[in-house]
Amino acid sequence: MLNGKSLLGLKPHEINQVGVARVFQTPEIFDDLSLLDNVVIPALAKADGAFKLNLWQAVRNRSEVRDEAESILEDVGLSEQRNVICSSLSRGDKRRLEMAMCLIQRPKLLLLDEPTAGMSRYDTNNTVDLLKKIGERGITKIIIEHDMNVVFSLATTISVLARGTIIASGNPADIKNDPKVKEAYLGSTET
Repeated sequence: MLNGKSLLGLKPHEINQVGVARVFQTPEIFDDLSLLDNVVIPALAKADGAFKLNLWQAVRNRSEVRDEAESILEDVGLSEQRNVICSSLSRGDKRRLEMAMCLIQRPKLLLLDEPTAGMSRYDTNNTVDLLKKIGERGITKIIIEHDMNVVFSLATTISVLARGTIIASGNPADIKNDPKVKEAYLGSTET
Protein backbone atom coordinates (compact mmCIF):
# COMPACT_ATOMS: atom_id res chain seq x y z
CA MET A 1 0.00 0.00 0.00
CA LEU A 2 1.16 3.51 -0.77
CA ASN A 3 -0.99 6.48 0.20
CA GLY A 4 -3.97 4.15 0.57
CA LYS A 5 -3.53 2.54 -2.86
CA SER A 6 -2.69 -1.13 -3.23
CA LEU A 7 0.30 -1.89 -5.43
CA LEU A 8 -0.60 -5.56 -5.81
CA GLY A 9 -1.17 -6.57 -9.41
CA LEU A 10 0.16 -3.33 -10.86
CA LYS A 11 2.62 -3.39 -13.74
CA PRO A 12 6.07 -1.91 -13.02
CA HIS A 13 5.35 1.35 -14.83
CA GLU A 14 2.05 1.68 -12.93
CA ILE A 15 3.88 1.26 -9.62
CA ASN A 16 6.29 3.91 -10.82
CA GLN A 17 3.43 6.24 -11.72
CA VAL A 18 2.04 5.88 -8.17
CA GLY A 19 5.36 7.22 -6.89
CA VAL A 20 7.70 4.28 -6.24
CA ALA A 21 11.21 4.10 -7.68
CA ARG A 22 13.84 1.46 -6.98
CA VAL A 23 17.60 0.96 -7.03
CA PHE A 24 18.75 -2.64 -7.32
CA GLN A 25 21.89 -4.07 -5.71
CA THR A 26 23.55 -4.27 -9.12
CA PRO A 27 23.22 -1.02 -11.08
CA GLU A 28 20.65 -1.24 -13.88
CA ILE A 29 21.76 1.30 -16.45
CA PHE A 30 22.10 1.49 -20.23
CA ASP A 31 25.88 1.00 -20.63
CA ASP A 32 25.96 2.03 -24.30
CA LEU A 33 24.24 5.38 -23.74
CA SER A 34 25.41 8.63 -22.21
CA LEU A 35 24.63 9.59 -18.63
CA LEU A 36 22.23 12.25 -19.89
CA ASP A 37 20.32 9.75 -22.05
CA ASN A 38 20.15 7.33 -19.10
CA VAL A 39 18.43 10.00 -17.00
CA VAL A 40 16.05 11.07 -19.79
CA ILE A 41 14.74 7.53 -20.44
CA PRO A 42 12.96 7.17 -17.06
CA ALA A 43 11.15 10.46 -17.71
CA LEU A 44 9.57 8.72 -20.70
CA ALA A 45 8.76 5.57 -18.72
CA LYS A 46 7.10 7.69 -16.05
CA ALA A 47 4.85 9.16 -18.73
CA ASP A 48 3.31 5.98 -20.13
CA GLY A 49 5.51 2.96 -19.40
CA ALA A 50 6.12 2.28 -23.08
CA PHE A 51 9.36 2.77 -24.92
CA LYS A 52 8.87 3.73 -28.55
CA LEU A 53 11.82 4.96 -30.56
CA ASN A 54 9.99 7.88 -32.16
CA LEU A 55 8.60 8.99 -28.79
CA TRP A 56 12.05 8.55 -27.22
CA GLN A 57 13.58 10.86 -29.81
CA ALA A 58 10.87 13.46 -29.17
CA VAL A 59 11.23 13.36 -25.38
CA ARG A 60 15.02 13.27 -25.58
CA ASN A 61 14.99 16.51 -27.53
CA ARG A 62 12.46 18.33 -25.33
CA SER A 63 14.40 21.07 -23.59
CA GLU A 64 12.50 20.88 -20.28
CA VAL A 65 13.22 17.15 -19.94
CA ARG A 66 16.88 17.62 -20.85
CA ASP A 67 17.17 20.62 -18.51
CA GLU A 68 15.71 18.63 -15.62
CA ALA A 69 17.99 15.67 -16.39
CA GLU A 70 21.04 17.96 -16.45
CA SER A 71 19.96 19.55 -13.16
CA ILE A 72 19.60 16.14 -11.53
CA LEU A 73 23.00 15.05 -12.85
CA GLU A 74 24.41 18.17 -11.20
CA ASP A 75 22.62 17.27 -7.94
CA VAL A 76 24.26 13.85 -7.87
CA GLY A 77 27.69 15.17 -8.86
CA LEU A 78 27.81 13.81 -12.40
CA SER A 79 27.11 16.88 -14.55
CA GLU A 80 30.64 17.08 -15.96
CA GLN A 81 30.25 13.52 -17.29
CA ARG A 82 26.78 14.05 -18.85
CA ASN A 83 27.95 13.02 -22.35
CA VAL A 84 30.19 10.14 -21.25
CA ILE A 85 29.15 6.61 -22.26
CA CYS A 86 28.16 4.77 -19.08
CA SER A 87 30.26 1.64 -19.56
CA SER A 88 33.32 3.62 -18.43
CA LEU A 89 31.86 4.67 -15.06
CA SER A 90 33.08 3.46 -11.68
CA ARG A 91 30.66 1.43 -9.54
CA GLY A 92 30.03 4.44 -7.30
CA ASP A 93 29.25 6.67 -10.28
CA LYS A 94 26.91 4.01 -11.71
CA ARG A 95 25.02 3.99 -8.40
CA ARG A 96 24.75 7.78 -8.39
CA LEU A 97 23.55 7.65 -12.01
CA GLU A 98 20.92 5.09 -11.08
CA MET A 99 19.73 7.37 -8.27
CA ALA A 100 19.53 10.25 -10.78
CA MET A 101 17.39 7.98 -12.97
CA CYS A 102 15.07 7.53 -10.00
CA LEU A 103 14.97 11.21 -9.06
CA ILE A 104 13.73 12.31 -12.50
CA GLN A 105 10.69 10.13 -11.83
CA ARG A 106 9.84 12.30 -8.78
CA PRO A 107 9.21 9.39 -6.43
CA LYS A 108 7.46 9.57 -3.09
CA LEU A 109 9.12 6.32 -2.03
CA LEU A 110 12.61 5.18 -3.01
CA LEU A 111 13.51 1.52 -2.48
CA LEU A 112 17.25 0.80 -2.28
CA ASP A 113 18.80 -2.65 -2.16
CA GLU A 114 22.39 -2.53 -0.83
CA PRO A 115 23.09 0.96 -2.22
CA THR A 116 26.75 0.83 -1.15
CA ALA A 117 27.58 -2.82 -1.97
CA GLY A 118 31.02 -3.25 -3.48
CA MET A 119 31.99 0.41 -3.10
CA SER A 120 35.16 1.95 -1.75
CA ARG A 121 34.80 3.90 1.50
CA TYR A 122 35.08 7.14 -0.53
CA ASP A 123 32.17 6.17 -2.81
CA THR A 124 30.20 4.87 0.19
CA ASN A 125 30.58 8.20 1.98
CA ASN A 126 29.49 10.08 -1.18
CA THR A 127 26.46 7.80 -1.50
CA VAL A 128 25.49 8.38 2.14
CA ASP A 129 25.74 12.15 1.58
CA LEU A 130 23.58 11.85 -1.54
CA LEU A 131 20.96 9.77 0.29
CA LYS A 132 20.83 12.40 3.04
CA LYS A 133 20.19 15.09 0.39
CA ILE A 134 17.46 12.93 -1.14
CA GLY A 135 15.86 12.63 2.31
CA GLU A 136 15.88 16.42 2.63
CA ARG A 137 13.63 16.53 -0.47
CA GLY A 138 10.95 14.71 1.50
CA ILE A 139 11.40 11.39 -0.30
CA THR A 140 10.88 8.39 1.95
CA LYS A 141 13.61 5.78 1.64
CA ILE A 142 13.51 2.10 2.50
CA ILE A 143 17.03 0.73 2.50
CA ILE A 144 18.23 -2.85 2.75
CA GLU A 145 21.84 -2.58 3.86
CA HIS A 146 24.42 -4.67 5.71
CA ASP A 147 26.95 -1.89 6.34
CA MET A 148 25.96 -0.75 9.82
CA ASN A 149 27.86 2.54 9.44
CA VAL A 150 25.59 3.34 6.50
CA VAL A 151 22.47 2.22 8.36
CA PHE A 152 23.23 4.25 11.47
CA SER A 153 24.18 7.29 9.36
CA LEU A 154 20.85 7.34 7.51
CA ALA A 155 18.12 5.61 9.47
CA THR A 156 15.58 7.11 11.81
CA THR A 157 13.83 3.75 12.19
CA ILE A 158 15.48 0.37 11.78
CA SER A 159 13.93 -3.07 11.44
CA VAL A 160 16.31 -5.99 11.95
CA LEU A 161 15.58 -9.31 10.30
CA ALA A 162 17.03 -12.68 11.24
CA ARG A 163 15.99 -15.81 9.35
CA GLY A 164 13.15 -13.93 7.64
CA THR A 165 11.61 -12.59 10.85
CA ILE A 166 11.74 -9.08 12.29
CA ILE A 167 13.51 -9.46 15.64
CA ALA A 168 13.72 -5.77 16.53
CA SER A 169 12.43 -2.45 15.35
CA GLY A 170 13.16 1.02 16.67
CA ASN A 171 15.49 3.97 16.59
CA PRO A 172 19.24 3.45 16.04
CA ALA A 173 20.14 3.74 19.74
CA ASP A 174 17.58 1.09 20.72
CA ILE A 175 18.78 -1.25 17.97
CA LYS A 176 22.43 -0.90 18.98
CA ASN A 177 21.53 -2.02 22.50
CA ASP A 178 18.93 -4.67 21.72
CA PRO A 179 19.99 -8.07 23.16
CA LYS A 180 18.24 -10.01 20.35
CA VAL A 181 20.16 -8.04 17.74
CA LYS A 182 23.44 -8.58 19.57
CA GLU A 183 22.73 -12.30 19.85
CA ALA A 184 21.74 -12.69 16.19
CA TYR A 185 24.54 -10.62 14.68
CA LEU A 186 27.29 -10.58 17.25
CA GLY A 187 26.80 -14.04 18.77
CA SER A 188 26.50 -12.73 22.31
CA THR A 189 24.52 -10.39 24.52
CA GLU A 190 27.75 -9.39 26.29
CA THR A 191 28.99 -5.86 25.56
